[in-house]
Amino acid sequence: MTVSASRRPSPGLYLQRQASSLRRYVLEQSLYALVGWVPTILGIGLRAFLYRAIMRMDGIVAIESRVRLRFADYIHLGRNVYIDENVYLHACPQGIRIGDNTFIMYGSVLHVYNFRELPHAFIHIGHDSLIGEYNILRGQGGIRIGDRVYTAPNVQILAVNHVYDDPERPMIEQGITAEGIVVEDDVWIGAGAILTDGIRVGKGAVIAAGAVVTADVPPHTVVGGVPARVLKRIEAGAPRPERTVYL
Repeated sequence: MTVSASRRPSPGLYLQRQASSLRRYVLEQSLYALVGWVPTILGIGLRAFLYRAIMRMDGIVAIESRVRLRFADYIHLGRNVYIDENVYLHACPQGIRIGDNTFIMYGSVLHVYNFRELPHAFIHIGHDSLIGEYNILRGQGGIRIGDRVYTAPNVQILAVNHVYDDPERPMIEQGITAEGIVVEDDVWIGAGAILTDGIRVGKGAVIAAGAVVTADVPPHTVVGGVPARVLKRIEAGAPRPERTVYL
């Protein structure tokens, strides 16, 4: 298989996809090598102090060891944010913003991945939210997550889609769409659910485990299935089920 000159890896292309400048790359990588691996509360304290040189923090922040950061100058962390081990934050311009008291749990990937200069590529998460273990958020079209949103493990929120309408052209040459995803406040997303590009999840909704959401979710509803459909409405005073099966 041949690779066109425009797609061949090069030192310049690599640096363009790692940091906003060569100086920033050297600074960020030096800090990661110095303290990024340090375990326990000692490492958390060192990173809370030293990482202020490369990213914006509004207050006390806990960053565990082996957290990978790219374009750290476009990452903004609120007060009391917690970033667990093996999390990967790749911001690109317009960046990643995480609100106060929000947790990003083990192994999650938040990737803006804006190498096509898309106008609305970002990931913004509100306060008091939790992104569960091994979640994947791809923010080419913009992902906006509200306050008090909880996601279970292995959730995917993918604000990008490939164009494949022309059977005579390779899919890679047909481009992408990136409309964006909005998740409003007080939403609960079950394990393994997938949210596709261009949808809005209304306030107070619950998305069942394994659901594939391809259309807007009304507020205060439970949705599930492939593709997801409304299973019930959430109403005040309704009896609580004996067993919760949505996650």
